[in-house]
Order: sequence, then structure tokens, then C-alpha cells
Amino acid sequence: MRNRTPSPARLLPWIVAAFSLLVASMASSQSLSVQPLNVVGSVSPADWEAYRSRFVEDTGRVVDTANGNISHSEGQGYGLLLALAAADRRSFEQIWHFTFTELLIRDDGLAAWKWDPAGKPRVTDRNNASDGDLLIAYALAKAGSAWHEPRYTTAAQKLAKAIGKSTFSRSGRSLILLPGVLGFGSGDRPDGPVVNLSYWVFEAFPVLAALAPEYEWSRVWRDGVMLLQQGTSGRIRLPADWISLQNGLQPQPADGFPPEFGYNSLRIPLYLLRAGMTDLEWLRALKQRWSAENEGVAVVNVVTGQVRERLTDQGYAILPAALACALDGTPVPDSLKTFEPSLYYPSTLYLLAKSLLGEKYPQCV
Repeated sequence: MRNRTPSPARLLPWIVAAFSLLVASMASSQSLSVQPLNVVGSVSPADWEAYRSRFVEDTGRVVDTANGNISHSEGQGYGLLLALAAADRRSFEQIWHFTFTELLIRDDGLAAWKWDPAGKPRVTDRNNASDGDLLIAYALAKAGSAWHEPRYTTAAQKLAKAIGKSTFSRSGRSLILLPGVLGFGSGDRPDGPVVNLSYWVFEAFPVLAALAPEYEWSRVWRDGVMLLQQGTSGRIRLPADWISLQNGLQPQPADGFPPEFGYNSLRIPLYLLRAGMTDLEWLRALKQRWSAENEGVAVVNVVTGQVRERLTDQGYAILPAALACALDGTPVPDSLKTFEPSLYYPSTLYLLAKSLLGEKYPQCV
């Protein structure tokens, strides 16, 4: 009988564990560790149904209700991840079918980022968004392993290879994740390369490294943490959403974007917590800031420290609660325990945080 090569889905848990040990040892000087989520079963059927009925059409299109009802690769990735977390295979397949047929139309294997129901053609921007690509590939990989569905694993592997090939780039001695193939590199703009630290979906890296080991996922992971530390070392201690790494210098707010810690960057602590990276010192500084009565979760000018907007939606309010739970074991307030969907983005953040708490910190909820 011939020896059979194990499938990527069967090898995935072992390679993820090895990656976690590797990046933990690489970051030992930072006291970091990586403990990825299992994901499956971490969102209740009731919470998922409340989300699905409001934001997911029967075609599998995830609708951004605060952004002209467009769809984008990020939303499709979140939808896949949450459907998996709710163990809803039917919805997962619907969301994947829309993603595959409507967005995965680029020659390089990445997803076009923007789909507009009012546009002709519907895809109104064919550039990719790397966070959307990461989320889609990650959800497919986790689903392929959990549901023993090689079709999902194969698609995840193809996308992971495309991400490594087309979006990993160098800046000085750092290996970075470009936000998109076009428009952000050193040859695309005078202050390039430009990155967005909220595009590092840390929990996805060990999973995708198992599928595309020819690319330096651990290096991108490590250098992303390093950039975050550099970007939060100033007086305000908050990273701008869009950061210039021109000539490998200290990260600076990128030209043409507000110099703000805003709707993008407020995802960073959630991504760190979901990856089990609770030992990063910056998280404690952020917890203290978010717990202050006069600020909370807010859009902040990272140069002046001025608060432009305070964010009070349940989906934003659960972020400091999750941070306090993970760092200090503080129970989540009763007012945040029942899901009340509002707009697409905060509602998505709420379920991502709730799934983290349900899996890793059930004592808090």
C-alpha cells in the first residue's frame, strides 16, 4: 500500500501549533504568546440569526448598512467567520458563493474589494483589500478543517498563496503587509510604503502559514507587532489608521489621510486578544485610556490628542469591556450581554468580541 501525503486540512492543527511556538519564541523579548481561537461554536444561534437577518442577503451578500449598502471583501470575510462561529454551514456556503462568483475575479487570485448594488458594473473598484483577503482565506481554512471540506481548504490555500505573493513587501528591514496591491507601495506614492496596522489579522497568520509555508508569515507577524510598538511609542500612544514607512523611518501619519486613531485602528486590540496576544504592554495603556470617563472609545487625533468623536454604540462599548476581561478578569457589564444589532460595522465587532469572550473568558459573561 502506498504512503499517502496528508492533506493540508489534516496537517493544519499541527502546523498552527508549531507556528504559535515559533512566533512566541521569536517575540520572547516582548513577552508575547499566541493562542489562536477555535472559532467554531463561539457565537450563539440567536445572536447569529439577529445579525444574519439584518446584514446578510439570501444571495450571501453581506451589506454594509452605513456605507451606501455596498459590499466589500472585509464584510464577506467577517460574514464567513461569523457563520462558521455559529456553525451555520448553509449561510457559510451562501456567503462563499457570492464571494467566489462576484469578488474573486482578479487575475492574481485576490478579491476585488468593492461591490456596489447601484454600480454598473457592480464591482466599482477592482483593487484588493488585504484584510478582506486574510479574513476570507482564514475563514475558509478554519471551515475546511472543522467540517472536513477539502473544497474550502483548497480555496483557502490558493488565496493564501496569492496574499503572500502579491501583498507582502519590504520596507527597510521590515516585511510588511500592503493594504492593497495598487496605491500603497514606495513606487505608488511619495510617502510610500503606507500600511494600516488593523489589516494584520493576527489570528489568521499561523493558519495561513500552514497552507502557504513558502511565504514568511511569521516575519510579517513579528514585524507588524514591531511597527505597532513603534507607532504607539509617542506621547499619545495611539497609532494612526494610515501610516507612512517612508525610507524605513519612524512610522508617521500618511499624507492625504486624517492623522487619526479611528474606525480602522480600534480593531487592533480585538485582533490581538483574539490571537491570544494579551501580554503586549500597549494593551494596558489602551485599557486605562478607554476606561477613563471623559473619553472611552473615541476617534483621536494622534498628533494633538484631541478627541474628534466618541463612539458609544454597543459594538464599540464591548471593546474596552473585552479588554478589561482579558487583562484583569473584570466581568462584562450586563448592558453589553444582550446583542442589539445596529449598523454593520459595530455589530460585527460586537459578535467578534462576544465570540472571543464566550470561548476564552466565559467567566466574564
